[in-house]
Amino acid sequence: MTGNPDLLAELVEALRCLPGVGAKSAQRMAFHLLERDREGGARLSRVLGDAMQRIGHCKACRNFSERDECAICANASRDASLLCVVETPADLLAIEQATGYRGRYFVLMGRLSPLDGMGPQELGAGLLQQRLASGEIAEMVIATNPTVEGEATAHWLGQLARAAGVRATRLAHGVPLGGELEYVDRGTLAHAFGTRLTME
Repeated sequence: MTGNPDLLAELVEALRCLPGVGAKSAQRMAFHLLERDREGGARLSRVLGDAMQRIGHCKACRNFSERDECAICANASRDASLLCVVETPADLLAIEQATGYRGRYFVLMGRLSPLDGMGPQELGAGLLQQRLASGEIAEMVIATNPTVEGEATAHWLGQLARAAGVRATRLAHGVPLGGELEYVDRGTLAHAFGTRLTME
């Protein structure tokens, strides 16, 4: 008996880092890769390793990107006067797929949650204030999730926008209270985005 951990057990435990994956699901995944798809497992390992090393954050919007500037920020045809603020890259993707929005984004990478150690600095407040102060942005669309933390974050964002003299709008009805943008159907999200309201 060696002091090394059992490699199969280590693989199962490593797979449990994924959201929604418990011990049984992780075991099934590990067995599938070992029994039926070693080539797929090797590819997954290679791509995962590359992604962890090479994917960082866009210096302008904080979205995931391999380059200093993501494809959306680098696209000169996007409307620089519109800035949509979202909690996560998944929310950005949901808006891109469901709406005709052609402005730019800012990704908070979370929401205000003091219990989780998420304050303004962790959400990129300094960078966002710089963008708002640039004079380029006419409207900031606040697209945080309609949760308690999301609403608190929206209020804070509205204050930042007003302090910079930028019009702040919020996604309108249609997105269910307590829901997550990532899981809202396209029609509902498109309607909510199209009927956004100015925040008072």
